[in-house]
Amino acid sequence: MSELPKGLALPRANTSNIVRSASVILSRERGTGHEILLGHRVSELASFPDYWSFPGGGISSVDKISAQELEGVLEVDERYKVACFALLREMIEEVGLSPNGEGKIIEVSSDIREAVCGDKREWLNLVKMGKIDIGNFHCEMVTDRTTPPFSPRRFQNYFFHVPMGSSTVSPSFPPGRSEFDDFRWWEPSDLISQWEENMVRLPPPIVTLIRDLERMTIEQGDLPSGCKKLSGDPPSGDHRIEFAPGVEVFPLRTETIPPSTHTNCYILGELGGECVVVDPAARSEESLTYLESKISEVVSNGSKIVATIFTHRHPDHIGNLSIISEIYDAPIWASSITLDAISHDGLSLSIGEGDSFSLNGPSGLARWEVIETPGHCPGHICLVGDSGIVSGDNCVVVGTILVPSSEGDMNSYISGLERILSLGPPMLFPGHGPACTNPPRLLERYVKHRTARHDSVLNAVLSGLTTLEEIAIHAYHDSPDAHPILSQDQTLSHLNSLVASKRVKLREGLYFPV
Repeated sequence: MSELPKGLALPRANTSNIVRSASVILSRERGTGHEILLGHRVSELASFPDYWSFPGGGISSVDKISAQELEGVLEVDERYKVACFALLREMIEEVGLSPNGEGKIIEVSSDIREAVCGDKREWLNLVKMGKIDIGNFHCEMVTDRTTPPFSPRRFQNYFFHVPMGSSTVSPSFPPGRSEFDDFRWWEPSDLISQWEENMVRLPPPIVTLIRDLERMTIEQGDLPSGCKKLSGDPPSGDHRIEFAPGVEVFPLRTETIPPSTHTNCYILGELGGECVVVDPAARSEESLTYLESKISEVVSNGSKIVATIFTHRHPDHIGNLSIISEIYDAPIWASSITLDAISHDGLSLSIGEGDSFSLNGPSGLARWEVIETPGHCPGHICLVGDSGIVSGDNCVVVGTILVPSSEGDMNSYISGLERILSLGPPMLFPGHGPACTNPPRLLERYVKHRTARHDSVLNAVLSGLTTLEEIAIHAYHDSPDAHPILSQDQTLSHLNSLVASKRVKLREGLYFPV
């Protein structure tokens, strides 16, 4: 059963265009080894809020001009030349650092920084005037990573290593607004350890990059040597997307509701241990092929798939099980309502509120509990673990969630959001889009929005409006661009719940106050 109202077909959304960008891995020597600089991204950002990441930014047309007019000034691979000039400009804007012409990195004056932050074109002018000296600048492009297709903004990002030796210069915030609210130097091994203990958040591309840096540092003896080795053959292409320890995701292209284009399929469990596959929604040849490649990768690393779990029965979460069963064989775990909607000849197990399971991995047991949140769809479940909650279609970071009038329950939906909020999860892993690193903010916004809409529908009835069309127009007056069929369907969901709670009565197709 689809969550869209009968007869409504929405145009298929497209993934975001990929923008080229550059980031800097600044390293410095310390007694215990080498440290790298990361900044904490502010909560309001659209891309990776509340994460620790490397300074950097998008490649601009002014960087292409700089590369042309300063031809031959830098010794850098032609493939990454424009990105390198973007990097130099972004270093001044983001952290206030720049080369000094003698192979060292220094803090720039406030005048230079204000000029570059005020107008990107000023960077080239200041170089030509000799106020910025990029001579003898050394950097190495160690990898490029592309953000996943579910991200609201997508980047093909080039990561450059810039060694600073034993320099003691410090990063600073730019005048005005900044993407960061904190800077910190980390040893790669400490950073990964804290990430594995759920103490810090890292964007998925940086998780694999830090692991590469840690591994190459061990193999080559120190971080600069490891980066030099990586730069000889920079890894690129598809990488594991780890939202949190023991929570890997790979997005599968599905026929879902815009702006989403993919459904998140999760692998819960450590590599080399027991794992479960959650919501393998692959139906198209493209998605099935991708699913097969990711499952093969997991199994080849020694993992054992003990079950497939479905959060709910909507078709954008359940794939072609006859073909999936040929890719891997595992029993299906889901609520009884979901199991009744699935055509499956193999083993199955009904799970629900109060059930739990443990996955044995190299680091020990990881326990997951099942809770029921049936508002969006009857039989909808969530999985609760130490890393966070696999929340299905309760909420998303980008877009919205429908509560279908045909089968949803608005009262239960709001109660489910409040239930998840009360559990205090460190992260949410939704069925669509990026992970949420600030669950209280997102869930409180959802509860506030839905409660306000609930009250608006009730107030429309109390004011004397009786038809669904009139009530929907009143309730959605603040959303003139909302699709009329969707706004009526959501209004009907609110009305159904108001009738069920005896605050509104339905008589001959019209609604009246109780």
